[in-house]
Amino acid sequence: MGGEVRHVLKSCSPVVDISVPESLQGPLPSAQDSETGIYVYSIIECPEPRTFGKIGIGGRGDGVYTVHYKDLAAVVSRSLLVVYDPTRENVLAHEHVNEVIIEEGFTPVPMSFGTLFKTEKDIVEFLEDTYDALRDVLVKMKDKLEFGLRVNWAREEVLAEIERDDEGIRRLKEEISKSQQSSTYFARMQLGRMVEQALA
Repeated sequence: MGGEVRHVLKSCSPVVDISVPESLQGPLPSAQDSETGIYVYSIIECPEPRTFGKIGIGGRGDGVYTVHYKDLAAVVSRSLLVVYDPTRENVLAHEHVNEVIIEEGFTPVPMSFGTLFKTEKDIVEFLEDTYDALRDVLVKMKDKLEFGLRVNWAREEVLAEIERDDEGIRRLKEEISKSQQSSTYFARMQLGRMVEQALA
Protein backbone atom coordinates (compact mmCIF):
# COMPACT_ATOMS: atom_id res chain seq x y z
CA MET A 1 0.00 0.00 0.00
CA GLY A 2 2.97 2.33 0.49
CA GLY A 3 2.23 6.04 0.26
CA GLU A 4 -1.53 6.01 0.09
CA VAL A 5 -4.50 5.71 2.37
CA ARG A 6 -7.35 3.48 1.36
CA HIS A 7 -10.90 4.53 2.17
CA VAL A 8 -13.70 2.03 1.96
CA LEU A 9 -17.19 3.41 1.45
CA LYS A 10 -20.19 1.22 2.12
CA SER A 11 -23.55 1.93 0.63
CA CYS A 12 -26.49 -0.01 -0.71
CA SER A 13 -24.33 -0.95 -3.67
CA PRO A 14 -21.24 -3.16 -3.43
CA VAL A 15 -18.23 -1.91 -1.44
CA VAL A 16 -16.32 0.83 -3.27
CA ASP A 17 -12.55 1.06 -2.73
CA ILE A 18 -11.03 4.55 -3.22
CA SER A 19 -7.29 5.22 -3.07
CA VAL A 20 -6.18 8.74 -2.08
CA PRO A 21 -2.50 9.61 -2.64
CA GLU A 22 -0.72 11.14 0.37
CA SER A 23 -0.04 14.31 -1.61
CA LEU A 24 -3.79 14.97 -1.74
CA GLN A 25 -4.43 14.15 1.89
CA GLY A 26 -4.96 16.82 4.46
CA PRO A 27 -7.03 17.50 7.52
CA LEU A 28 -10.75 17.70 7.04
CA PRO A 29 -11.92 21.30 6.71
CA SER A 30 -13.43 22.81 9.82
CA ALA A 31 -14.98 26.16 10.65
CA GLN A 32 -11.61 27.25 12.04
CA ASP A 33 -9.90 26.47 8.75
CA SER A 34 -12.41 28.41 6.66
CA GLU A 35 -11.26 31.56 4.98
CA THR A 36 -11.84 34.71 6.97
CA GLY A 37 -13.13 38.05 5.84
CA ILE A 38 -14.38 41.29 7.33
CA TYR A 39 -17.99 41.75 8.46
CA VAL A 40 -19.26 45.34 8.19
CA TYR A 41 -21.91 46.62 10.61
CA SER A 42 -22.11 50.29 9.72
CA ILE A 43 -20.31 53.42 8.58
CA ILE A 44 -19.57 56.26 10.99
CA GLU A 45 -17.81 59.60 10.95
CA CYS A 46 -14.61 58.93 12.88
CA PRO A 47 -11.13 60.12 11.92
CA GLU A 48 -9.28 58.11 14.60
CA PRO A 49 -9.06 54.32 15.05
CA ARG A 50 -11.55 52.94 17.58
CA THR A 51 -12.40 49.61 19.14
CA PHE A 52 -15.76 48.62 20.58
CA GLY A 53 -15.06 45.34 22.37
CA LYS A 54 -15.14 41.65 21.51
CA ILE A 55 -18.76 41.63 20.40
CA GLY A 56 -18.47 40.55 16.76
CA ILE A 57 -21.00 38.36 15.00
CA GLY A 58 -20.45 34.62 14.85
CA GLY A 59 -19.93 33.86 18.53
CA ARG A 60 -16.12 33.72 18.28
CA GLY A 61 -15.50 36.82 20.38
CA ASP A 62 -14.02 38.80 17.51
CA GLY A 63 -13.13 42.38 18.31
CA VAL A 64 -15.09 45.18 16.67
CA TYR A 65 -12.93 47.99 15.30
CA THR A 66 -12.82 50.66 12.60
CA VAL A 67 -11.34 50.69 9.09
CA HIS A 68 -10.75 54.22 7.78
CA TYR A 69 -10.86 56.36 4.69
CA LYS A 70 -10.44 60.09 5.37
CA ASP A 71 -12.92 60.99 8.11
CA LEU A 72 -15.17 57.96 7.53
CA ALA A 73 -14.84 54.60 9.17
CA ALA A 74 -16.42 51.22 8.62
CA VAL A 75 -17.24 49.47 11.88
CA VAL A 76 -16.10 45.88 11.35
CA SER A 77 -14.99 42.61 12.85
CA ARG A 78 -13.13 39.64 11.48
CA SER A 79 -15.46 36.85 10.46
CA LEU A 80 -15.60 33.59 8.63
CA LEU A 81 -16.49 34.11 4.98
CA VAL A 82 -19.88 32.48 5.30
CA VAL A 83 -23.43 33.44 4.51
CA TYR A 84 -24.93 34.30 7.87
CA ASP A 85 -28.45 33.03 8.37
CA PRO A 86 -30.70 35.75 9.77
CA THR A 87 -31.25 33.81 12.98
CA ARG A 88 -32.30 35.67 16.10
CA GLU A 89 -28.79 35.29 17.54
CA ASN A 90 -27.05 36.64 14.44
CA VAL A 91 -29.43 39.55 13.90
CA LEU A 92 -29.20 40.54 17.56
CA ALA A 93 -25.40 40.42 17.39
CA HIS A 94 -25.47 42.72 14.35
CA GLU A 95 -27.90 45.12 16.04
CA HIS A 96 -25.97 45.05 19.32
CA VAL A 97 -22.84 46.36 17.63
CA ASN A 98 -24.78 49.28 16.17
CA GLU A 99 -26.38 49.97 19.57
CA VAL A 100 -22.93 50.11 21.18
CA ILE A 101 -21.80 52.54 18.47
CA ILE A 102 -24.77 54.81 19.22
CA GLU A 103 -24.06 54.61 22.96
CA GLU A 104 -20.51 55.75 22.19
CA GLY A 105 -21.95 58.90 20.60
CA PHE A 106 -21.70 58.01 16.91
CA THR A 107 -24.41 58.22 14.25
CA PRO A 108 -24.15 55.00 12.23
CA VAL A 109 -25.25 54.42 8.67
CA PRO A 110 -26.19 50.77 9.11
CA MET A 111 -25.08 48.25 6.53
CA SER A 112 -27.34 45.41 5.47
CA PHE A 113 -27.22 42.31 7.61
CA GLY A 114 -24.60 39.90 6.32
CA THR A 115 -22.34 42.42 4.55
CA LEU A 116 -18.91 40.84 4.19
CA PHE A 117 -15.75 41.96 2.44
CA LYS A 118 -12.73 39.80 1.78
CA THR A 119 -10.11 42.31 2.96
CA GLU A 120 -9.75 45.65 4.70
CA LYS A 121 -8.40 47.02 1.42
CA ASP A 122 -11.75 46.17 -0.21
CA ILE A 123 -13.52 48.14 2.51
CA VAL A 124 -11.26 51.15 1.99
CA GLU A 125 -12.02 51.01 -1.74
CA PHE A 126 -15.75 50.87 -0.96
CA LEU A 127 -15.45 53.89 1.35
CA GLU A 128 -13.48 55.77 -1.29
CA ASP A 129 -15.96 54.96 -4.07
CA THR A 130 -19.02 55.91 -2.02
CA TYR A 131 -17.46 58.70 0.06
CA ASP A 132 -19.64 61.58 -1.17
CA ALA A 133 -22.89 59.63 -0.87
CA LEU A 134 -21.99 58.38 2.61
CA ARG A 135 -21.07 61.90 3.75
CA ASP A 136 -24.47 63.17 2.53
CA VAL A 137 -26.30 60.41 4.40
CA LEU A 138 -24.31 61.03 7.58
CA VAL A 139 -25.10 64.75 7.45
CA LYS A 140 -28.83 63.99 7.05
CA MET A 141 -28.79 61.39 9.83
CA LYS A 142 -26.72 63.38 12.32
CA ASP A 143 -28.29 63.22 15.78
CA LYS A 144 -31.31 61.28 14.49
CA LEU A 145 -32.60 58.06 16.01
CA GLU A 146 -34.37 55.16 14.32
CA PHE A 147 -37.48 53.71 15.92
CA GLY A 148 -39.51 50.69 14.98
CA LEU A 149 -43.26 51.13 15.03
CA ARG A 150 -45.82 48.38 15.32
CA VAL A 151 -49.48 49.19 14.76
CA ASN A 152 -52.21 46.86 15.94
CA TRP A 153 -55.68 47.65 14.72
CA ALA A 154 -59.12 46.14 14.68
CA ARG A 155 -59.54 45.85 10.92
CA GLU A 156 -63.28 45.22 10.87
CA GLU A 157 -64.01 48.10 13.25
CA VAL A 158 -61.89 50.52 11.22
CA LEU A 159 -63.52 49.45 7.95
CA ALA A 160 -67.00 49.79 9.49
CA GLU A 161 -66.12 53.31 10.62
CA ILE A 162 -64.87 54.21 7.14
CA GLU A 163 -68.12 52.92 5.63
CA ARG A 164 -70.16 55.02 8.07
CA ASP A 165 -68.14 58.15 7.28
CA ASP A 166 -67.83 57.76 3.49
CA GLU A 167 -71.06 57.54 1.53
CA GLY A 168 -69.28 56.60 -1.73
CA ILE A 169 -67.64 53.58 -0.12
CA ARG A 170 -70.90 52.58 1.54
CA ARG A 171 -72.83 52.74 -1.75
CA LEU A 172 -70.21 50.83 -3.74
CA LYS A 173 -70.06 48.09 -1.11
CA GLU A 174 -73.86 47.77 -1.21
CA GLU A 175 -73.79 47.56 -5.03
CA ILE A 176 -71.19 44.80 -4.90
CA SER A 177 -73.18 42.78 -2.37
CA LYS A 178 -76.43 43.18 -4.39
CA SER A 179 -74.82 42.56 -7.77
CA GLN A 180 -76.29 39.68 -9.76
CA GLN A 181 -73.30 39.66 -12.09
CA SER A 182 -70.90 36.81 -11.68
CA SER A 183 -67.87 39.09 -11.61
CA THR A 184 -67.49 42.08 -9.35
CA TYR A 185 -63.72 42.14 -9.70
CA PHE A 186 -63.37 45.72 -10.97
CA ALA A 187 -65.86 47.09 -8.48
CA ARG A 188 -64.00 45.37 -5.63
CA MET A 189 -60.71 46.80 -6.93
CA GLN A 190 -62.26 50.27 -6.95
CA LEU A 191 -63.59 49.73 -3.43
CA GLY A 192 -60.11 48.71 -2.27
CA ARG A 193 -58.60 51.87 -3.74
CA MET A 194 -61.26 54.02 -2.09
CA VAL A 195 -60.65 52.40 1.30
CA GLU A 196 -56.89 52.84 0.85
CA GLN A 197 -57.39 56.55 0.15
CA ALA A 198 -59.65 56.88 3.19
CA LEU A 199 -56.97 55.28 5.38
CA ALA A 200 -54.24 57.59 4.09
